Amino acid sequence: MLVEARIGYRVQTKTAKHALVLFGIVASLLEGCGSHGGASGTGGSAIGTGGHMGGTGGVLASGGGGGTGGTNATGVVTATTGTLRAVREFPLPGYDCAPESIVAGPDGNLWFTDAGSNKIGTITTAGAITEFDIPTPDSNPYGIAKGPDGNLWFTEVDGRKIGRITPSGAISEFPVPAEAYGIAAGPDGNMWFVEGNANKIGRITPAGAVSEFPIPTAPSSTMHIAAGPDGNLWFTEQYAAKIGRITPTGTISEFPVPNVTHGLSGIAAGPDGNLWFANHNGNKIGRITSAGIITEFPLPTPDSAPNCIAPAPDGNLWFIESLLDSSVIGRITPAGSITEFSVPLSGFKRRLTSFVAGPDGDLWFTDYFGAQIVRVTP
Repeated sequence: MLVEARIGYRVQTKTAKHALVLFGIVASLLEGCGSHGGASGTGGSAIGTGGHMGGTGGVLASGGGGGTGGTNATGVVTATTGTLRAVREFPLPGYDCAPESIVAGPDGNLWFTDAGSNKIGTITTAGAITEFDIPTPDSNPYGIAKGPDGNLWFTEVDGRKIGRITPSGAISEFPVPAEAYGIAAGPDGNMWFVEGNANKIGRITPAGAVSEFPIPTAPSSTMHIAAGPDGNLWFTEQYAAKIGRITPTGTISEFPVPNVTHGLSGIAAGPDGNLWFANHNGNKIGRITSAGIITEFPLPTPDSAPNCIAPAPDGNLWFIESLLDSSVIGRITPAGSITEFSVPLSGFKRRLTSFVAGPDGDLWFTDYFGAQIVRVTP
């Protein structure tokens, strides 16, 4: 099944990377934009392990019935095909590189997790790359987010830790009870993360104190989380086909997504005050209001498997269509108009996994199998 294959792929360590390339070609389950540029190097120090773990707390609630306060709907879609102005690829140094997630840092650079080489990387808008070793071997870094303390925070799936890296490259690690995936800064000054296999939402303070909040529906297989404009955190439940909301005090509500049993993926706050999410198996982009009203917009390309979604400076949401061997990204306006773009990438096997809008106004992507960072000028 496609979703299960993607989840298994996501948590692989670097030793299985090349076997997975072959598996993706043979089984057609895993999905896969040009001149090369940018200086590269490895530097920085990895310092210290710290922090402590706290308790379990929070109140559980249910949003129920596909959302409180309204009726779910399917939006009217206007679809077109567009052309990108420029695409540039920046290969990472080293053999085992496999960049996973990327975020805009407080220093004007882009920061990313490199699951293959067990490092945290940074790239300037000019393409200069530096990577920093994570102290825990084979930690399998996954999500990364900018914290309110001016540092970058990341998850270590296999290391079962939350990491913190300063803009100068100093790394600290804090143990957590379970495998952590997506991570986001909360409105309360803490970092919030998802423990997909443990079926919990986690919170970590800047000092490293950890609390957990059980998700009512099990198993939910939560991997993505984002801060909402309403002062809460929102997350997708892949197996449960629900959108979850957690308050800073730990109260959880759930909103079922109609006409799908599993396969929800990325989620992000949009410029219109709503949350937008990728319905991977349903082949749709969804929108949910803070009251829980869901509207979905079908994608024009069948079985395109939308994945990561994020806002861009143009006032729209962009997303990745992660169909096997497809280098296609999409743009959806707040009104639901969709445009798809083919991203010309060099090489045999490519797979865009995440992206973020950079300080230069371009979109910066991680290419997991291509072992590179890709800059797209819309």
